[in-house]
Amino acid sequence: MKKRALFWAGLMILMFSVSTLWAKDREYRVGCAFAITGKASWLGEPQRNTVEMLEKEINAAGGINGHRLKLFIEDTQGNNTRAVNAIKKLVKKHRVSVIIGPSRSGTSMAAIPVVTKAKVPMLSCAAAESITQPWEKRRWIFKMGQNDSDAARKICDHMTAHGIREIGILTGTTGFGAAGRTQLKKIAKEYGITIVADETYSPGDTDMTAQLISIRNAGAKAVVNWSIVPAQSIVPQNLRQLKIGIPLYQSSGFANIKYAQAAGVAAEGTIFPAGRIMAVDFIPDTHPQKAILKKYKTGYESVYKDHVSTFGGHAYDALLLVIEAMKKVGDDPAKIRDFLETTEFTGVDGIFRFSEKDHCGLDKTAFEMLTVKDGKFVVYRK
Repeated sequence: MKKRALFWAGLMILMFSVSTLWAKDREYRVGCAFAITGKASWLGEPQRNTVEMLEKEINAAGGINGHRLKLFIEDTQGNNTRAVNAIKKLVKKHRVSVIIGPSRSGTSMAAIPVVTKAKVPMLSCAAAESITQPWEKRRWIFKMGQNDSDAARKICDHMTAHGIREIGILTGTTGFGAAGRTQLKKIAKEYGITIVADETYSPGDTDMTAQLISIRNAGAKAVVNWSIVPAQSIVPQNLRQLKIGIPLYQSSGFANIKYAQAAGVAAEGTIFPAGRIMAVDFIPDTHPQKAILKKYKTGYESVYKDHVSTFGGHAYDALLLVIEAMKKVGDDPAKIRDFLETTEFTGVDGIFRFSEKDHCGLDKTAFEMLTVKDGKFVVYRK
């Protein structure tokens, strides 16, 4: 009898503890849609890892103004149809207040009509400028990845400084690749750079030899490859096999060391624009991003025993922004949207200055030009 009394007393204490742990027991719900599996998993997996790491940190520290942060994470597999279904599930079934992702430009574009109709803010982790423009039609859409147009400008700045005036471009037919091709053709013209060869490839292609031979025969002085799929590792290998000795530029989509590792020695000397998270050790201590870059890199690599990537950084900035918004205005989707639109924030991806007409908030100064040296990413110094 005495044991039974003690049992019930203990149970009552436990129930009381649980009910008072989250004094405001309504959780704050955030949806996430990442390409965790599939050809773009090197984007989505670190994004999933990053938000789960932050969720644990925030809840261990007491949540958001006493509310437990609850993430609902869906795998889009980098597929447009799956992304749309994932977004609908997050909105209708899980009733989230805000969505982080998708990982890719194409899947982000596919999700825009859904979140716009539902009036739920979405913080895309992709890069195509068209995700947030035209601004009049993107009221509920924000973007963490630096603009593809600014990546193209950084590449053109670099080529101009090195006297390169004729180039060949090689782009994937994904949403990211197609948008990058459009930006390259527009911005190269602004810089007076001539595109002498314009080649494309499908996401599943495993050999770009024919396209590279066309670029070589057209007299290109450099080649720009723009994609996020494994082709980023194949193009350097094909160039090396063909003994084509012109500079190789890649897009910001190359900013995961695994792409360089997969290409091996062929990746040495590859030049590309990337966020500063990929070269934290080379950033001066006085730089305003240095503290948050170090915090994210140290935290992620200690938890997951893996290299940090720029793609995980997009998710890190997105969730920190959402947490900041919820601290100030709660979990009302419209209030979160309004808060984000007027926010300035120093993050992993750069110093964001959002406005009504700019839901990216970054410019080309958010990029550094990097290269591959001895199998590592370093700041380009020439």
